[in-house]
Amino acid sequence: MRARTVLGDVDAADLGVCDAHDHLFFRTPRLPGQELDDPARAAAHLRTFAGLGGRTIAQWTPYGLGRREKDLAELSAATGVHIIAATGLHQAVHYDPDVLARVRPRLAELFHRELTDGPAGMIKVAGGFHGLDEHARHTLTAAAEASNATGAPIGVHLEEGTAALDVLDLLCAALDVPPDRVMLSHLNRSPDPWVHRRAAESGAYLCFDGPSRSHQATDWRLFDVLAALVEAGHTGRILMGGDTTTPDTPGIPHLLRVLRPRVEAQLGKDAATAIFKTNPAQAFAW
Repeated sequence: MRARTVLGDVDAADLGVCDAHDHLFFRTPRLPGQELDDPARAAAHLRTFAGLGGRTIAQWTPYGLGRREKDLAELSAATGVHIIAATGLHQAVHYDPDVLARVRPRLAELFHRELTDGPAGMIKVAGGFHGLDEHARHTLTAAAEASNATGAPIGVHLEEGTAALDVLDLLCAALDVPPDRVMLSHLNRSPDPWVHRRAAESGAYLCFDGPSRSHQATDWRLFDVLAALVEAGHTGRILMGGDTTTPDTPGIPHLLRVLRPRVEAQLGKDAATAIFKTNPAQAFAW
């Protein structure tokens, strides 16, 4: 099985310790003045990440939000860290209406082209808050078409961690995407063990990311929900990432400096190996 990085395909087993959801570059009109747009800062984070044993970053920044594809390739070559880039489309609020009007009629074609000819190794799309609006259904449908044609994995932004089961109903039950090709993100923002178990039982990957957000039940509930999944036998469905979206968030190294030692201490070394190495190698494989 292969994973597609910005420098080409690699054996998925060689991804090593992985940050399964993060951003080196990210620009959205929803966060004016808080852009991640500094290659030197990104390089420093990558070097620190590598020094902590990190080997791969999955950058979930989709089409139109400042991915800086050329910089990603140069950073990967300079630091030795694999980078998996994303095609896809975020929620409509992140785009100028003219951009949406131009790309929405050909989304599946765009995703497919960037997966086969461009830099992308995954598709990133988004659900809505406690449900799926028309834009979410449109982009998820295009993602399913591109994924079913290529075998590429799909990462889904869950708004405040909600609508996980709605996403799975559409992607997997209605559109025939294999559940193990789906990564559901931000589940720590809605720490509902019942929903988490249902999602894990489906075969999808559950990504817990974005630590230390002061207004959400993240770090102080994170290990409760992780332990519940481990105890229920779902260690093999867990991923973790940093989801650095603004300069004032803890940054990519936080995942390995702070959270991985806690995973080892509280859940055990076998769980840490699964969460940071084994599971990402499977989740990002084509």
